[in-house]
Formats: sequence, C-alpha cells, structure tokens
Amino acid sequence: MLVRSTERHEAFAPVSVVGRISVILDVFADEPRLSVSELARRSGLPKSTVFRMSKELVRHGFLEHQGADLALGLRFFELGTKASRPLNLRRLTYARMEDLRRQTGHTVHLAVLDGSDVVYVEILRSHTAPKMPSRVGGRVPAYATGLGKALLAFARPVDAEAVIARGLRSIGPRTIVDPDTLRAELERTRRVGLATEREESAPGVTCVAAPVTLEGTRDPVAAISVSGWVGELDTNTCSALLTTAVNALRSDARRLPASLRSLTS
Repeated sequence: MLVRSTERHEAFAPVSVVGRISVILDVFADEPRLSVSELARRSGLPKSTVFRMSKELVRHGFLEHQGADLALGLRFFELGTKASRPLNLRRLTYARMEDLRRQTGHTVHLAVLDGSDVVYVEILRSHTAPKMPSRVGGRVPAYATGLGKALLAFARPVDAEAVIARGLRSIGPRTIVDPDTLRAELERTRRVGLATEREESAPGVTCVAAPVTLEGTRDPVAAISVSGWVGELDTNTCSALLTTAVNALRSDARRLPASLRSLTS
C-alpha cells in the first residue's frame, strides 16, 4: 500500500490542542495499531502529551485499546457513515460504477481532491483481478494518479500550481516529477477529457480516469477511474465506457437535486 510519512520533528509540533490531536490521529493513516511510545516517535510530540491526549481520546471513543496498543475507535466509524458528501457521492455514482466494473472486468475507483491528495471514497474491486494497492479513505498524492490528474486538470489553475509548488516526489516507477511535464500532462487531459496513468502510483498499475462535473458547477466534485494491471487493461475500450458513464451521471444528478446539495459545499 502507498503510504505517506507522518513522522514529524518535535520542533514543528502544533501548539493548539486540536492541532496536536490531528497529528496523533494522522499517524494511524499508516499503521492500524500503535503503542504510545511509537505514536510519540512518529508524531514528534512528547510522550507525556501523547499519553495524556490518547487517554482522553479513548474515553470519548475516538481511540480504543487493542492489547497494549491503540487503534482508531468506533466513534470514527459512526461519524464517518454520516458524512454527507461521501455518502451522496456514493449514492450518485454507485450504479454507474457497478456497470463499469461489470462491463470492463476491472476495479473502479471514486475519489475526491483534498489539498494535494486524492482520497478514495468508494472502490468496487474486480472479482477476478488481484487486489490493488488502494483502500477507501486512503490518500495518494494527486499528481501521481489518474484520478488526481483528472481532478487537477479541470480544477482552478491555482490548485494545480499549489500542488506543483509543494514538490513532486516519486511514488511509483513512472511518477511524473518534472513540473513542466506534469503541466503538459494536465493540458493533454483537459484537451481529451480523460487522464491516464501507467505505473505512476504503483508498480504494474494502469488506469484511465475522468472528472465528475455537475451542471452549474465549475470544479469537478469527484473523479472516477477504471484501473487494472499493465497489459490487461484496454485503454480505448475503458475510455469510451468511462466517458459514457460520467456523461450519464449529469442526467442522474438532475433527477436527484435534494440528495446532492452538499456535493459542492
């Protein structure tokens, strides 16, 4: 699985209580179970601070004990199921995504842009292909994925430039790390309406992705991709089916206005 380092130096630790809690919880993006000592090491916070805050987080259900370690608690699951934007995106796209999986035989992803990352909202895995290195709620740098490039290409230019300004590091064997090459790739995506990826996020993975843009909105609200293994995914066929699906979603959205009010908020 692709991971992002959450180790921080104590000199850069946030001062506010909310900031420190955020740092502690971010560490669990990489490891499902951690000791207090490991939490302190990875977060860069003093062990006494981590011990005190984790005790409160356990009391309120945001963390729970698993033997001598800590893990995310049920409270996160309870709140996550009530998050309106992911829920409405799933309601809007699920049937079309299921059709894509059936028609292509490949894994279908739904993701949104969050800062410089894409966050997976839904994954319908192929019944026949090996499991791919992605998970619901997981994050990957946007520039290294077809989904991310589809979102950046049709978002505001300032958003793409902000991602480039943060630096482009290698994630997969063929990650684009040159700013001008990425700009050209985003321009090509705008021109053809689809983004492609070949081993940019992980070895052996290829995909085609398209933005989901609703009427009356400027920026895409999400992106959908069809992903498979290099040599097994027919890009032309998947591109045609994906284009049909995202176009159909605009008509679907018009029939469900009350369910989509929070998609662009």
